[in-house]
Amino acid sequence: MLKNWSDTIIDYYENLACPELPAGYECMNPYRSPEVQSVVSAFFNRFYADLEPRTLLLGINPGRFGAGITGISFTDPIILTDSLGIEHNFDRRPELSSRFVHEMIAAFGGIEHFTKKFFITSVYPLGFLKDGKNINYYEIEGWRNHLLPLIENELAEHKTWNINRKVGICIGKGDNLKHLNKINDKLGLFDQIVTVPHPRWVMQYRLKRKLEFIDEYVKLLSSI
Repeated sequence: MLKNWSDTIIDYYENLACPELPAGYECMNPYRSPEVQSVVSAFFNRFYADLEPRTLLLGINPGRFGAGITGISFTDPIILTDSLGIEHNFDRRPELSSRFVHEMIAAFGGIEHFTKKFFITSVYPLGFLKDGKNINYYEIEGWRNHLLPLIENELAEHKTWNINRKVGICIGKGDNLKHLNKINDKLGLFDQIVTVPHPRWVMQYRLKRKLEFIDEYVKLLSSI
């Protein structure tokens, strides 16, 4: 029998453990923090306390100023309070990708409409640092040996959730898409994977065209 989404996701996050990594790399696991656990519970119990099927959007892995602090994908501490009304004691630091994603969610129809249909997650659910800066899972030395089996196990678990198996949405059109496609070929998680530009790329390199990319997201999500 399926558990509702909120129970499933809260249990999933609270049971995550950092993998062993080569020297020089760090793993971020905010879900060990009681305050993050409280924020995660508040968010998912409000927006995901049901059994409805949802389509996954898969980013790379959490960053240190977004989900690496709050535990909520593409959601920084400012958005958490000002847009979602969830109180916390985190430093109010902005994060570019978070701003784009929540502007897109507003354009799609708002957080309640969005969360009834979609769940944003990552190819790997914990973030990584090198020299104190974000690093993507596929940039870690020897990641296929250290991380790929874990990534496959984490994504395989998603098969037990009430997800849309016809299509998954990859956030990012570069290496994340390439690796996710290979993993999907092995696991058969989705019939197909479609892609959207990564918010960080938009905000850092194509800011003047931000509304165009928000519209690209909205049109794709509306078609699913």
